[in-house]
Amino acid sequence: MRRLLNPWLLAGLVLGGAGIAIRIHNALAYGLNMGYDASFNWTYILGLMKSWALPAPDAGWSTAHPPFYYYASAAIGHALGRPPGAVQIAATRLFGSALGIVSVALAVTLVLRVDPGNFRRALLAGALLLFLPVHIYMSAMLNEEIVVSGFTSIVVTALALELSRSGPPRRPLLSAAGIGLVAGLALLTKLTGALVIGVAALSFAIASWRGRRPGIGAARIGLLLSVALASGGWYFIRNWVEYGYLYPYALQAHEVMFSMPPGSRGLFDYVYLPFSTFTNPNLLSADLLHSVWGSTYHTVWFDGYRHFMAKQDPAVTRAAIAILTLALLPTAAFLWGLARGAARVLRGELGPDLPQLLLVAATLGGYAFFTWRNPWFATVKGSYLLGISVPFAYYASETLDRWTQPGGIGSLAIWAWLALLVAAVAVTFTFGPVFEKPLELPGIDWKPVTP
Repeated sequence: MRRLLNPWLLAGLVLGGAGIAIRIHNALAYGLNMGYDASFNWTYILGLMKSWALPAPDAGWSTAHPPFYYYASAAIGHALGRPPGAVQIAATRLFGSALGIVSVALAVTLVLRVDPGNFRRALLAGALLLFLPVHIYMSAMLNEEIVVSGFTSIVVTALALELSRSGPPRRPLLSAAGIGLVAGLALLTKLTGALVIGVAALSFAIASWRGRRPGIGAARIGLLLSVALASGGWYFIRNWVEYGYLYPYALQAHEVMFSMPPGSRGLFDYVYLPFSTFTNPNLLSADLLHSVWGSTYHTVWFDGYRHFMAKQDPAVTRAAIAILTLALLPTAAFLWGLARGAARVLRGELGPDLPQLLLVAATLGGYAFFTWRNPWFATVKGSYLLGISVPFAYYASETLDRWTQPGGIGSLAIWAWLALLVAAVAVTFTFGPVFEKPLELPGIDWKPVTP
Protein backbone atom coordinates (compact mmCIF):
# COMPACT_ATOMS: atom_id res chain seq x y z
CA MET A 1 0.00 0.00 0.00
CA ARG A 2 2.84 2.39 0.85
CA ARG A 3 4.36 1.77 -2.57
CA LEU A 4 1.05 2.55 -4.26
CA LEU A 5 0.84 5.83 -2.33
CA ASN A 6 4.26 6.96 -3.50
CA PRO A 7 3.64 10.56 -4.68
CA TRP A 8 5.89 10.17 -7.73
CA LEU A 9 4.04 7.03 -8.76
CA LEU A 10 0.68 8.73 -8.31
CA ALA A 11 1.85 11.74 -10.32
CA GLY A 12 3.07 9.38 -13.02
CA LEU A 13 -0.30 7.66 -13.21
CA VAL A 14 -2.07 11.02 -13.53
CA LEU A 15 0.28 12.23 -16.27
CA GLY A 16 0.08 8.86 -17.99
CA GLY A 17 -3.70 9.01 -18.02
CA ALA A 18 -3.60 12.55 -19.39
CA GLY A 19 -1.13 11.63 -22.12
CA ILE A 20 -3.19 8.62 -23.20
CA ALA A 21 -6.41 10.65 -23.12
CA ILE A 22 -4.86 13.31 -25.38
CA ARG A 23 -3.85 10.65 -27.91
CA ILE A 24 -7.28 9.02 -27.92
CA HIS A 25 -8.97 12.39 -28.34
CA ASN A 26 -6.63 13.36 -31.18
CA ALA A 27 -7.11 10.05 -32.98
CA LEU A 28 -10.86 10.70 -33.04
CA ALA A 29 -10.87 14.47 -33.59
CA TYR A 30 -8.07 14.96 -36.12
CA GLY A 31 -9.24 15.46 -39.73
CA LEU A 32 -9.50 12.33 -41.87
CA ASN A 33 -7.11 13.48 -44.63
CA MET A 34 -4.80 15.53 -42.42
CA GLY A 35 -1.22 14.66 -41.57
CA TYR A 36 1.93 13.67 -43.45
CA ASP A 37 0.94 11.86 -46.68
CA ALA A 38 -2.39 10.94 -45.10
CA SER A 39 -4.45 10.81 -48.29
CA PHE A 40 -1.78 8.79 -50.11
CA ASN A 41 -1.44 6.36 -47.21
CA TRP A 42 -5.20 5.92 -47.04
CA THR A 43 -5.34 5.24 -50.78
CA TYR A 44 -2.73 2.50 -50.34
CA ILE A 45 -4.69 0.99 -47.45
CA LEU A 46 -7.94 1.09 -49.42
CA GLY A 47 -6.23 -0.72 -52.28
CA LEU A 48 -5.10 -3.50 -49.95
CA MET A 49 -8.61 -3.78 -48.50
CA LYS A 50 -9.85 -4.53 -52.04
CA SER A 51 -6.95 -6.80 -52.97
CA TRP A 52 -4.15 -8.14 -50.81
CA ALA A 53 -1.77 -8.06 -53.80
CA LEU A 54 1.40 -6.06 -53.12
CA PRO A 55 1.56 -3.11 -55.55
CA ALA A 56 4.61 -2.01 -57.48
CA PRO A 57 6.78 0.59 -55.71
CA ASP A 58 5.98 3.22 -58.35
CA ALA A 59 2.22 2.59 -58.37
CA GLY A 60 1.57 5.56 -56.06
CA TRP A 61 3.12 8.01 -53.61
CA SER A 62 3.16 5.59 -50.65
CA THR A 63 3.56 2.24 -52.40
CA ALA A 64 7.35 2.62 -52.34
CA HIS A 65 7.26 2.17 -48.56
CA PRO A 66 7.69 -1.24 -46.89
CA PRO A 67 4.22 -2.76 -46.47
CA PHE A 68 3.76 -3.85 -42.85
CA TYR A 69 1.91 -0.74 -41.67
CA TYR A 70 -0.40 -0.74 -44.67
CA TYR A 71 -1.25 -4.45 -44.43
CA ALA A 72 -1.84 -4.11 -40.69
CA SER A 73 -4.12 -1.11 -41.31
CA ALA A 74 -6.03 -3.00 -44.01
CA ALA A 75 -6.42 -5.95 -41.65
CA ILE A 76 -7.82 -3.62 -38.98
CA GLY A 77 -10.28 -2.26 -41.55
CA HIS A 78 -11.42 -5.76 -42.52
CA ALA A 79 -11.74 -6.80 -38.88
CA LEU A 80 -14.10 -3.90 -38.17
CA GLY A 81 -16.39 -5.17 -40.92
CA ARG A 82 -17.68 -1.76 -41.94
CA PRO A 83 -17.42 0.29 -45.14
CA PRO A 84 -14.02 2.05 -45.27
CA GLY A 85 -14.11 5.43 -43.60
CA ALA A 86 -13.66 7.37 -40.39
CA VAL A 87 -13.97 4.36 -38.07
CA GLN A 88 -11.14 2.48 -39.76
CA ILE A 89 -8.94 5.57 -39.84
CA ALA A 90 -9.49 6.21 -36.13
CA ALA A 91 -8.80 2.56 -35.30
CA THR A 92 -5.57 2.62 -37.30
CA ARG A 93 -4.46 5.78 -35.53
CA LEU A 94 -5.19 4.17 -32.17
CA PHE A 95 -3.09 1.16 -33.23
CA GLY A 96 -0.16 3.50 -33.84
CA SER A 97 -0.82 5.40 -30.62
CA ALA A 98 -0.74 2.12 -28.69
CA LEU A 99 2.72 1.31 -30.01
CA GLY A 100 3.77 4.84 -29.09
CA ILE A 101 2.61 4.23 -25.52
CA VAL A 102 4.63 1.00 -25.57
CA SER A 103 7.74 3.16 -26.08
CA VAL A 104 6.76 5.22 -23.03
CA ALA A 105 6.22 2.10 -20.91
CA LEU A 106 9.54 0.64 -22.02
CA ALA A 107 11.42 3.82 -21.14
CA VAL A 108 9.90 3.75 -17.65
CA THR A 109 10.63 0.02 -17.30
CA LEU A 110 14.27 0.48 -18.29
CA VAL A 111 14.74 3.33 -15.83
CA LEU A 112 13.24 1.34 -12.96
CA ARG A 113 15.33 -1.72 -13.84
CA VAL A 114 18.58 0.27 -13.91
CA ASP A 115 17.63 2.62 -11.06
CA PRO A 116 15.29 0.53 -8.85
CA GLY A 117 12.77 2.43 -6.75
CA ASN A 118 13.55 5.82 -8.30
CA PHE A 119 9.99 6.78 -9.18
CA ARG A 120 10.98 10.42 -9.57
CA ARG A 121 13.24 9.55 -12.48
CA ALA A 122 10.63 7.14 -13.86
CA LEU A 123 8.08 9.97 -13.78
CA LEU A 124 10.48 12.23 -15.67
CA ALA A 125 11.23 9.57 -18.30
CA GLY A 126 7.56 8.84 -18.93
CA ALA A 127 6.50 12.49 -19.01
CA LEU A 128 9.26 13.45 -21.43
CA LEU A 129 7.82 11.11 -24.05
CA LEU A 130 4.15 11.51 -23.18
CA PHE A 131 4.40 15.26 -23.71
CA LEU A 132 6.95 15.33 -26.52
CA PRO A 133 5.11 17.25 -29.27
CA VAL A 134 6.36 15.12 -32.17
CA HIS A 135 5.29 11.99 -30.30
CA ILE A 136 1.81 13.42 -29.75
CA TYR A 137 1.08 14.75 -33.22
CA MET A 138 2.57 11.74 -35.02
CA SER A 139 0.32 9.50 -32.91
CA ALA A 140 -2.66 11.29 -34.48
CA MET A 141 -1.51 10.84 -38.07
CA LEU A 142 -2.19 8.00 -40.48
CA ASN A 143 1.50 7.30 -40.79
CA GLU A 144 4.01 4.53 -40.04
CA GLU A 145 6.53 6.63 -38.08
CA ILE A 146 5.12 5.98 -34.61
CA VAL A 147 4.77 2.25 -35.40
CA VAL A 148 8.39 1.74 -36.45
CA SER A 149 9.50 3.72 -33.39
CA GLY A 150 7.56 1.28 -31.20
CA PHE A 151 9.31 -1.74 -32.72
CA THR A 152 12.68 0.01 -32.43
CA SER A 153 11.99 0.81 -28.78
CA ILE A 154 11.24 -2.85 -28.07
CA VAL A 155 14.55 -3.94 -29.58
CA VAL A 156 16.77 -1.33 -27.92
CA THR A 157 15.12 -1.88 -24.53
CA ALA A 158 15.56 -5.65 -24.80
CA LEU A 159 19.24 -5.14 -25.61
CA ALA A 160 19.71 -2.63 -22.80
CA LEU A 161 18.02 -4.88 -20.24
CA GLU A 162 20.10 -7.86 -21.35
CA LEU A 163 23.38 -5.97 -21.10
CA SER A 164 22.44 -4.50 -17.72
CA ARG A 165 22.28 -7.97 -16.17
CA SER A 166 25.33 -9.56 -14.61
CA GLY A 167 26.46 -12.69 -16.38
CA PRO A 168 25.47 -14.12 -19.77
CA PRO A 169 21.81 -14.26 -20.91
CA ARG A 170 19.87 -17.34 -19.85
CA ARG A 171 18.58 -18.20 -23.31
CA PRO A 172 20.92 -16.42 -25.69
CA LEU A 173 19.63 -17.94 -28.93
CA LEU A 174 15.97 -17.50 -28.05
CA SER A 175 16.50 -13.85 -27.15
CA ALA A 176 18.47 -13.31 -30.38
CA ALA A 177 15.61 -14.80 -32.42
CA GLY A 178 13.02 -12.65 -30.62
CA ILE A 179 15.04 -9.48 -31.12
CA GLY A 180 15.59 -10.40 -34.77
CA LEU A 181 11.86 -10.88 -35.30
CA VAL A 182 10.90 -7.47 -33.90
CA ALA A 183 13.82 -5.78 -35.67
CA GLY A 184 12.65 -7.40 -38.90
CA LEU A 185 9.16 -6.00 -38.37
CA ALA A 186 10.74 -2.56 -37.91
CA LEU A 187 12.49 -3.01 -41.27
CA LEU A 188 9.24 -4.17 -42.87
CA THR A 189 7.62 -0.96 -41.59
CA LYS A 190 10.29 1.53 -42.66
CA LEU A 191 13.80 1.37 -44.07
CA THR A 192 15.16 2.96 -40.88
CA GLY A 193 14.50 -0.41 -39.23
CA ALA A 194 17.79 -1.50 -40.80
CA LEU A 195 19.54 0.72 -38.26
CA VAL A 196 18.26 -1.19 -35.25
CA ILE A 197 19.20 -4.51 -36.88
CA GLY A 198 22.76 -3.24 -37.23
CA VAL A 199 22.72 -1.93 -33.66
CA ALA A 200 21.57 -5.31 -32.32
CA ALA A 201 24.23 -7.21 -34.26
CA LEU A 202 27.00 -4.84 -33.17
CA SER A 203 25.82 -4.98 -29.54
CA PHE A 204 25.97 -8.78 -29.63
CA ALA A 205 29.43 -8.67 -31.20
CA ILE A 206 30.88 -6.26 -28.61
CA ALA A 207 29.25 -8.06 -25.68
CA SER A 208 30.53 -11.47 -26.82
CA TRP A 209 34.03 -10.06 -27.41
CA ARG A 210 34.07 -8.53 -23.92
CA GLY A 211 32.74 -11.76 -22.41
CA ARG A 212 35.23 -13.90 -24.35
CA ARG A 213 32.43 -15.96 -25.92
CA PRO A 214 33.02 -15.46 -29.66
CA GLY A 215 31.29 -18.71 -30.60
CA ILE A 216 27.93 -17.94 -29.00
CA GLY A 217 28.24 -14.36 -30.20
CA ALA A 218 28.63 -15.45 -33.82
CA ALA A 219 25.69 -17.84 -33.46
CA ARG A 220 23.49 -15.11 -32.01
CA ILE A 221 24.40 -12.65 -34.73
CA GLY A 222 23.75 -15.23 -37.44
CA LEU A 223 20.36 -16.11 -35.95
CA LEU A 224 19.44 -12.46 -35.45
CA LEU A 225 20.22 -11.57 -39.06
CA SER A 226 18.51 -14.67 -40.44
CA VAL A 227 15.27 -14.02 -38.55
CA ALA A 228 15.33 -10.30 -39.37
CA LEU A 229 15.92 -11.08 -43.04
CA ALA A 230 13.09 -13.62 -43.08
CA SER A 231 10.59 -11.33 -41.30
CA GLY A 232 11.53 -7.99 -42.84
CA GLY A 233 14.12 -8.34 -45.55
CA TRP A 234 12.04 -10.36 -48.00
CA TYR A 235 10.32 -7.20 -49.26
CA PHE A 236 13.61 -5.65 -50.35
CA ILE A 237 14.76 -8.90 -51.94
CA ARG A 238 11.49 -8.97 -53.86
CA ASN A 239 12.17 -5.43 -55.09
CA TRP A 240 15.65 -6.46 -56.22
CA VAL A 241 14.38 -9.51 -58.10
CA GLU A 242 11.37 -7.83 -59.75
CA TYR A 243 12.51 -4.24 -60.22
CA GLY A 244 16.30 -4.26 -60.03
CA TYR A 245 16.72 -2.19 -56.85
CA LEU A 246 16.49 -2.83 -53.12
CA TYR A 247 14.79 0.48 -52.39
CA PRO A 248 13.44 2.96 -54.96
CA TYR A 249 14.90 6.44 -55.28
CA ALA A 250 13.73 9.48 -57.28
CA LEU A 251 10.48 7.91 -58.46
CA GLN A 252 8.29 9.89 -60.82
CA ALA A 253 5.52 9.83 -58.21
CA HIS A 254 7.76 11.93 -55.93
CA GLU A 255 9.02 14.39 -58.53
CA VAL A 256 7.22 17.32 -56.87
CA MET A 257 9.83 17.12 -54.10
CA PHE A 258 12.68 17.73 -56.53
CA SER A 259 11.72 21.40 -56.84
CA MET A 260 11.45 22.03 -53.08
CA PRO A 261 13.85 24.47 -51.44
CA PRO A 262 16.69 24.69 -50.67
CA GLY A 263 17.68 22.15 -53.37
CA SER A 264 21.24 21.68 -52.11
CA ARG A 265 23.04 21.37 -48.80
CA GLY A 266 26.53 22.17 -47.60
CA LEU A 267 28.48 21.30 -44.47
CA PHE A 268 27.56 24.66 -42.94
CA ASP A 269 23.90 23.54 -42.88
CA TYR A 270 24.86 20.91 -40.29
CA VAL A 271 26.64 23.24 -37.86
CA TYR A 272 24.51 26.36 -38.26
CA LEU A 273 21.96 26.95 -35.49
CA PRO A 274 20.43 30.43 -35.81
CA PHE A 275 18.91 32.30 -32.89
CA SER A 276 15.67 32.40 -34.89
CA THR A 277 15.30 28.71 -34.05
CA PHE A 278 13.70 29.94 -30.83
CA THR A 279 12.12 33.18 -32.02
CA ASN A 280 10.78 32.67 -35.54
CA PRO A 281 8.88 29.38 -36.01
CA ASN A 282 8.99 29.39 -39.81
CA LEU A 283 10.87 26.56 -41.52
CA LEU A 284 10.99 28.49 -44.79
CA SER A 285 12.70 31.53 -43.29
CA ALA A 286 16.13 32.24 -44.74
CA ASP A 287 17.81 31.20 -41.48
CA LEU A 288 16.03 27.95 -40.73
CA LEU A 289 15.85 26.74 -44.32
CA HIS A 290 19.60 26.17 -44.23
CA SER A 291 19.81 24.86 -40.67
CA VAL A 292 19.23 21.12 -40.51
CA TRP A 293 19.34 20.87 -36.72
CA GLY A 294 17.40 24.10 -36.20
CA SER A 295 14.60 22.82 -38.43
CA THR A 296 14.78 19.43 -36.74
CA TYR A 297 14.41 21.06 -33.33
CA HIS A 298 11.30 22.85 -34.63
CA THR A 299 9.70 19.61 -35.75
CA VAL A 300 10.59 17.70 -32.58
CA TRP A 301 9.28 20.32 -30.18
CA PHE A 302 6.61 21.88 -32.39
CA ASP A 303 4.65 21.33 -35.58
CA GLY A 304 7.03 23.09 -37.92
CA TYR A 305 5.20 21.96 -41.05
CA ARG A 306 1.77 23.07 -39.78
CA HIS A 307 0.02 19.80 -40.48
CA PHE A 308 -1.40 19.78 -36.95
CA MET A 309 -1.56 23.51 -36.17
CA ALA A 310 -3.06 26.40 -38.15
CA LYS A 311 -0.72 28.17 -40.57
CA GLN A 312 -1.70 31.78 -39.94
CA ASP A 313 -2.51 32.27 -36.26
CA PRO A 314 -0.53 34.68 -34.03
CA ALA A 315 -1.52 32.65 -30.97
CA VAL A 316 0.05 29.54 -32.50
CA THR A 317 3.25 31.50 -33.12
CA ARG A 318 3.35 32.62 -29.49
CA ALA A 319 2.75 29.05 -28.32
CA ALA A 320 5.55 27.86 -30.59
CA ILE A 321 8.04 30.38 -29.21
CA ALA A 322 7.10 29.48 -25.63
CA ILE A 323 7.43 25.71 -26.16
CA LEU A 324 10.64 25.96 -28.20
CA THR A 325 12.19 28.06 -25.43
CA LEU A 326 11.00 25.83 -22.60
CA ALA A 327 12.24 22.75 -24.49
CA LEU A 328 15.83 23.94 -24.17
CA LEU A 329 15.97 22.44 -20.67
CA PRO A 330 15.10 18.81 -21.51
CA THR A 331 17.16 19.03 -24.71
CA ALA A 332 20.23 20.14 -22.76
CA ALA A 333 19.54 17.43 -20.17
CA PHE A 334 19.45 14.79 -22.93
CA LEU A 335 22.74 15.92 -24.44
CA TRP A 336 24.42 16.02 -21.04
CA GLY A 337 23.10 12.58 -20.14
CA LEU A 338 24.25 11.27 -23.51
CA ALA A 339 27.76 12.53 -22.81
CA ARG A 340 27.76 10.84 -19.40
CA GLY A 341 26.63 7.58 -20.98
CA ALA A 342 29.39 7.81 -23.59
CA ALA A 343 31.94 8.39 -20.82
CA ARG A 344 30.75 5.23 -19.04
CA VAL A 345 31.14 3.15 -22.20
CA LEU A 346 34.62 4.56 -22.81
CA ARG A 347 35.50 3.44 -19.27
CA GLY A 348 34.45 -0.08 -20.24
CA GLU A 349 31.02 -0.08 -18.60
CA LEU A 350 28.82 -1.38 -21.40
CA GLY A 351 25.58 -1.98 -19.48
CA PRO A 352 22.41 -0.39 -20.88
CA ASP A 353 24.41 2.43 -22.47
CA LEU A 354 25.98 0.51 -25.34
CA PRO A 355 22.90 -0.29 -27.47
CA GLN A 356 21.32 3.08 -26.74
CA LEU A 357 24.40 5.04 -27.74
CA LEU A 358 24.84 2.91 -30.86
CA LEU A 359 21.22 3.57 -31.80
CA VAL A 360 21.55 7.33 -31.26
CA ALA A 361 24.74 7.45 -33.34
CA ALA A 362 23.26 5.34 -36.14
CA THR A 363 20.01 7.30 -36.20
CA LEU A 364 21.61 10.76 -36.23
CA GLY A 365 24.22 9.65 -38.75
CA GLY A 366 21.62 8.09 -41.03
CA TYR A 367 19.42 11.16 -40.71
CA ALA A 368 22.29 13.47 -41.65
CA PHE A 369 23.10 11.32 -44.70
CA PHE A 370 19.43 11.18 -45.74
CA THR A 371 18.97 14.95 -45.55
CA TRP A 372 22.23 15.45 -47.48
CA ARG A 373 21.13 13.04 -50.20
CA ASN A 374 17.64 14.57 -50.29
CA PRO A 375 18.25 18.33 -49.89
CA TRP A 376 14.65 19.48 -49.58
CA PHE A 377 13.05 21.14 -46.59
CA ALA A 378 10.35 18.45 -46.36
CA THR A 379 12.93 15.75 -45.56
CA VAL A 380 14.01 17.50 -42.35
CA LYS A 381 11.53 16.00 -39.90
CA GLY A 382 11.85 15.31 -36.20
CA SER A 383 9.55 12.32 -36.69
CA TYR A 384 12.46 10.49 -38.36
CA LEU A 385 14.21 10.54 -34.97
CA LEU A 386 11.39 8.87 -33.03
CA GLY A 387 13.39 5.65 -33.01
CA ILE A 388 15.57 7.13 -30.26
CA SER A 389 12.57 7.77 -28.01
CA VAL A 390 13.80 5.43 -25.27
CA PRO A 391 17.39 6.77 -25.22
CA PHE A 392 16.01 10.33 -25.14
CA ALA A 393 13.82 9.58 -22.12
CA TYR A 394 16.56 7.54 -20.43
CA TYR A 395 19.36 10.10 -20.68
CA ALA A 396 17.27 13.24 -20.20
CA SER A 397 15.65 11.73 -17.10
CA GLU A 398 19.06 10.75 -15.71
CA THR A 399 20.22 14.35 -15.88
CA LEU A 400 16.96 15.92 -14.70
CA ASP A 401 16.84 13.50 -11.77
CA ARG A 402 20.21 14.84 -10.64
CA TRP A 403 19.12 18.44 -11.20
CA THR A 404 15.89 18.02 -9.22
CA GLN A 405 17.32 16.52 -6.05
CA PRO A 406 15.19 17.97 -3.23
CA GLY A 407 16.41 20.77 -1.01
CA GLY A 408 17.25 23.71 -3.23
CA ILE A 409 15.72 26.66 -5.03
CA GLY A 410 17.21 25.41 -8.29
CA SER A 411 15.28 22.17 -7.99
CA LEU A 412 11.98 24.01 -7.52
CA ALA A 413 12.75 26.25 -10.49
CA ILE A 414 13.40 23.24 -12.74
CA TRP A 415 10.16 21.57 -11.65
CA ALA A 416 8.27 24.78 -12.37
CA TRP A 417 9.96 25.04 -15.78
CA LEU A 418 9.04 21.45 -16.64
CA ALA A 419 5.48 21.91 -15.39
CA LEU A 420 5.08 24.92 -17.67
CA LEU A 421 6.40 22.89 -20.60
CA VAL A 422 3.99 20.01 -19.94
CA ALA A 423 1.04 22.37 -19.56
CA ALA A 424 1.92 24.29 -22.72
CA VAL A 425 2.30 21.11 -24.77
CA ALA A 426 -0.91 19.58 -23.39
CA VAL A 427 -2.95 22.69 -24.20
CA THR A 428 -1.37 23.24 -27.61
CA PHE A 429 -1.36 19.66 -28.88
CA THR A 430 -4.79 18.58 -27.70
CA PHE A 431 -6.46 18.97 -31.06
CA GLY A 432 -9.31 21.47 -31.23
CA PRO A 433 -10.35 22.93 -27.89
CA VAL A 434 -7.85 25.81 -27.82
CA PHE A 435 -6.18 25.87 -31.23
CA GLU A 436 -8.39 24.96 -34.15
CA LYS A 437 -7.05 23.73 -37.46
CA PRO A 438 -9.14 25.18 -40.31
CA LEU A 439 -9.85 23.29 -43.51
CA GLU A 440 -6.79 24.40 -45.45
CA LEU A 441 -4.22 22.78 -47.67
CA PRO A 442 -1.84 20.73 -45.49
CA GLY A 443 1.62 21.99 -44.72
CA ILE A 444 3.31 25.34 -45.09
CA ASP A 445 3.26 27.11 -48.45
CA TRP A 446 6.51 26.87 -50.41
CA LYS A 447 7.76 28.19 -53.73
CA PRO A 448 9.53 25.89 -56.23
CA VAL A 449 13.21 26.33 -56.96
CA THR A 450 15.09 25.20 -60.05
CA PRO A 451 16.15 21.55 -59.56
